[in-house]
Amino acid sequence: MLEDCKSALERWGGVHKLIDQWLDERRELLVHFVELKEACDAELEAVSKAQIDRFSELLMDYISAGHFEIYPQLREEAKAFDDEAALTLADRLLARLEMSTELVLSFDAEYESPGRVRQHLGRLPAWLERLAHGLTERFALEDQLIGRVHAAHAPDAARQEAAAQSRA
Repeated sequence: MLEDCKSALERWGGVHKLIDQWLDERRELLVHFVELKEACDAELEAVSKAQIDRFSELLMDYISAGHFEIYPQLREEAKAFDDEAALTLADRLLARLEMSTELVLSFDAEYESPGRVRQHLGRLPAWLERLAHGLTERFALEDQLIGRVHAAHAPDAARQEAAAQSRA
């Protein structure tokens, strides 16, 4: 997942500062995810609420930025370039992103208090596996959306490549 994040930053870094910042937040989220997973693998009982809270905070911030800042910005760009294909793709992808959003919200609720952390600590490795799958899909969908919208700005060759990726 971390390699995919680097690849996305290389592809779209510099296009918009907002997206650059968001992709940096994605990388930070993934670093904390890996650290939390490694802590679980090493000694689950030693995982602290603070570690879970930090990861959950980054996760919620990332999801929120997507829904309230990035996705609306990308839709506006598609509208500005009168790109109906990008708008259609955005609508389709945004509907699919809701599934991973629900997963993230459930995770946050599961570990919201010290008592719940103690009660549900044994489930944390399974939660992290589910989140890994959900986030992997989410990042791929987000990358498709970013790539398609920014293809409207690109020369024909890049536009064709992005269109081919969005059909995949």
